[in-house]
Amino acid sequence: MHTEWSLKALYESYEDPQFQHSVETVQATLEKASVWLDQGRQKEPRQALIESLELLRSLRSELTRLGAFVNLSLATHTTDEASLKAMQHVQSLQTQATPFQTEMAQFIASCDLETLLDDPALAPYRYFLTSTKERAQYQLSTTEESLLAALNPTGSSAWNRLHGELTSVVKVPYNGQDITLSDVRNLAHDASQDVRKAAYEAELAAYPHIDRAVASALNAIKGEVNFLARRRGYESPLAQAVYQSRMQPQTLDALIAAMEASRPVFHRYLKRKATVLGHTNGLPWYDLFAPMGVSSTTFDAASATQYVIDQFATYSEGLAALAKRAKDEAWIDFYPKSGKRGGAFCANIHPLKESRILMNFEGSFSNVITLAHELGHAYHGDQVFKEDVLNASYTMPVAETASTLCETIVKRAAIEDATSDDEKRFLIEQSLMGSTQIIIDILSRFHFEKAVFETREKGPLSVERINQLMLDAQTYAYGDALDPDVRHPYMWLNKPHYYSAGLSFYNFPYAFGLLFAKGIFALYQEHGASFVPKIDYLLQKTGQMSVEEVAASIGIDVQDQAFWAGSLAVIEEEIEQFMALTE
Repeated sequence: MHTEWSLKALYESYEDPQFQHSVETVQATLEKASVWLDQGRQKEPRQALIESLELLRSLRSELTRLGAFVNLSLATHTTDEASLKAMQHVQSLQTQATPFQTEMAQFIASCDLETLLDDPALAPYRYFLTSTKERAQYQLSTTEESLLAALNPTGSSAWNRLHGELTSVVKVPYNGQDITLSDVRNLAHDASQDVRKAAYEAELAAYPHIDRAVASALNAIKGEVNFLARRRGYESPLAQAVYQSRMQPQTLDALIAAMEASRPVFHRYLKRKATVLGHTNGLPWYDLFAPMGVSSTTFDAASATQYVIDQFATYSEGLAALAKRAKDEAWIDFYPKSGKRGGAFCANIHPLKESRILMNFEGSFSNVITLAHELGHAYHGDQVFKEDVLNASYTMPVAETASTLCETIVKRAAIEDATSDDEKRFLIEQSLMGSTQIIIDILSRFHFEKAVFETREKGPLSVERINQLMLDAQTYAYGDALDPDVRHPYMWLNKPHYYSAGLSFYNFPYAFGLLFAKGIFALYQEHGASFVPKIDYLLQKTGQMSVEEVAASIGIDVQDQAFWAGSLAVIEEEIEQFMALTE
């Protein structure tokens, strides 16, 4: 089985004639876009819109191919000089596209769309055109947008790359050898408490070697976002994130309120876990991911993938077939190595109708769940690929729906198949471990990022100040369930989500995804296999609806706190099972 991904479906290399052909296609399209800027807008609106949509479709498709190849190459070789050079070239092309995209948005905003959208050539792009017209209110002038795009590669994007490079190459002395940050963080799932504690201490000891440089990256990115959010007319970076999520503030308020109300329930679980593991002052950070109970199953890349495929088959043959395709066609890069970025992600590549998944796999059941999660993103991509590339961009909250649904499928199936109370306890606790991260830890990340943005307004933050904000957020979310003397002040440093200027607050979408997916899964359990096509269609149309419209399409009101409380009650049932199994 392939354990490294193949990018050959994109290009063989940077010397591949097809790579150069894509570059030339973008350049030719940019020339046509320049002509459109000079002459196209003078045509009657219908024809001008049709021409601009065709130009944008070509640019988006080719730049997606080029960007995917470069970014995926850098993900596994963060210091590769050829990729870094190619990145500069691709970013330059993206910058050159900015004037056209800006002017196109302004032109759309000037059009009387209601009289145009009945046209068969424009009707399929109703949501794209109307949402573009609405978003134009937050757009700067063409000159300003072009300047920002030109500065981005040496601004926030450069700081983002610095974070990725430093965290991928920092050496962590552990047990007489240097290992990667991903390797040492994976040891948090080890069966031995001594190993978990030693790994935690080694991890914290490694961060001071890079913390000031990474803090500079965080300060630069958050400072840029603060300035630009105000300049564009948003009340705050959070208001911008909510708007860009196609979400109403009331929806986020209902979600966060439900999460905060659920804290005592999760604290009860964490305190019981602490007691079982022999702690008297709350759970120390290094035991948050301690496995409990016994699982007789161990995993490598092949067995983990087959396990996920088998569980997916209980939901639908189509989902299982997609996972098998990912395995057979080398979509997944499994194991950690020096120079490979940490964490996990899935990249949907619309022009290929394929995805690529990065893992840092070390064999735990938690890694199996992560694999299911990322394959869920590929499942979402597979549905969206049925749409035109201009109708395929979905937002952060719904982005976590299919992934969390796939996690739920695997977790539920595994628990049902457990052959002993000990194994059932292990699996239930693994599920609770994940839910706690997505509700309690995400709550801490949400409040931390909000505090960072607010504090950054007054000036740069020192490492010590950032650490304290993280500890404050952990205290708020975890309460006395976490040992106050053994927390993790550096959680801001190893999470890449904080380092994207274009995607702030990439935390609450995980909670949205978990609880929304539980609501969807409940409907699936009620209706059975006949409900799968409805879920597929919902995912397919996420690029053409608001968050509230997506939910309403299957009868869910996400502005009602009671919905979120109902999904959290499902997790509470698992906590009660855990409490009974650990008496």
